[in-house]
Amino acid sequence: MDTSLSLIGNNKFSLVELLVLRTFGKMTKGRLHVAMPNGEHLYFGDGEEAVSAKITIHRSAFFKKCLKYGDIGFAESYVDGDWGTNNITDVVAWFILNMDNNPSISGTKTSSFITNIFSRINRWYHLSRKNTINGSRKNISEHYDLGNSFYKLFLDPTMTYSSGIFRDENTTLEESQVEKYDRLCRLLKLKPTDHLLEIGSGWGGFSSHAARNYGCKITTVTISQEQYTYAKQRFEKENISDQVNILLEDYRNIEGKFDKIVSIEMLEAVGHQFMPTYFDKCNELLAENGLLALQVITSPDARYDEMRRGVDFIQKHIFPGSLLPSVARINQCVNKASNLNLYDIKDIGIDYAKTLNIWCEEFNKKKEEIIALGMDQRFIRKWNYYFQYCEAAFKMRNISVMQLVYTRPNNFEF
Repeated sequence: MDTSLSLIGNNKFSLVELLVLRTFGKMTKGRLHVAMPNGEHLYFGDGEEAVSAKITIHRSAFFKKCLKYGDIGFAESYVDGDWGTNNITDVVAWFILNMDNNPSISGTKTSSFITNIFSRINRWYHLSRKNTINGSRKNISEHYDLGNSFYKLFLDPTMTYSSGIFRDENTTLEESQVEKYDRLCRLLKLKPTDHLLEIGSGWGGFSSHAARNYGCKITTVTISQEQYTYAKQRFEKENISDQVNILLEDYRNIEGKFDKIVSIEMLEAVGHQFMPTYFDKCNELLAENGLLALQVITSPDARYDEMRRGVDFIQKHIFPGSLLPSVARINQCVNKASNLNLYDIKDIGIDYAKTLNIWCEEFNKKKEEIIALGMDQRFIRKWNYYFQYCEAAFKMRNISVMQLVYTRPNNFEF
């Protein structure tokens, strides 16, 4: 049966439960089926939208965490085992569908007095993880230095940890990553005489592809010790060390001039405060007739300020110090730092939903190996939530990922 606000009576639920359920009751799109700890079943939404989901609440702690910490509490409650579902992506998609009526979601214009009070704790913690040179190294290490053996378990053979581009439904993950790399190379008009700077090496996939297929000289920089070690050994094994120079260094310390600059899903780690610094440095390093290519996860222009002032599960537990820039914010910083103009833009957000779905599948196939590396069930649940939370955001077009190319006026070489 459908449950309206009027059917949720005080005599059936505690005050905390009632407050959370009434918040659910304000969300009218799609359908959420809630199985309560006492065996009762509640239904929210009109059921007319395609998005439907079910959650089973195991412990009443779920309600306290949701009331105090909003979407972060909801996520942490899943990690703690307070509730379960057979599809996190659908659950998150339902909340995104009802975002305008959900004051507990980070980055929305609506607000809740109680949630706002406790959210300030998470906000303060997030702001304390600034992306200074030392802070960036610590933030990056928390995620990327979990160990190369861990990432090998779910990434494709190219060891690429960013969105691929799928040409059709038969494209494999590895093929999608190669296509992504090659599209960036084509956009950059790479040639053997170029000296390319890559800001954010990853595990060396892009530099390897560019060196082997386009013959250019490459300097690539990372602040992750694990990625540096892996990529350096990779370049040696592939006999391209004479072409590719990898540095364990912050991009802010790089000097010189480069014909081309590329950065793949690194700008998200820069943060609002240091974004102008990033583009100041790119402008300084880029040759007069050079090209700058970015692949970056983006927030909607209209919601950037709200997202900047908030903090979500990903920022607290997965990518500390991160912030998804909007295209408008990127262009604002580019225009202030330089006379670079936007030359090309492509949205590949739906491709990221598929990329994340495949990573999640591979991750869950390797649970035993992951536990053997020293991870526990809470880690498994946290990463499942991370993958599917992000998949839902891309699937619902709540966020996206762009490939952007910039060059200066009067550049007739391209």
